[in-house]
Amino acid sequence: MTEITYTVPGMSCGHCEHAVSSELLAIEGVEDVNVDLDTKLVVVRGAALDDTRLRAAIGEAGYEAA
Repeated sequence: MTEITYTVPGMSCGHCEHAVSSELLAIEGVEDVNVDLDTKLVVVRGAALDDTRLRAAIGEAGYEAA
């Protein structure tokens, strides 16, 4: 299993957390997503994760991964 962590500074509420998590969990291979609003970190775990696809999913949710 691979783990990738992103900083997503625009997140501030439960809606943000849900939007980002939903988009990421829709990607094949993603098994778990942990969003921490206090630190603005998103941890994605899964098999054969593709950084480009994960960043695009965060973008689809309306946020930018730093």
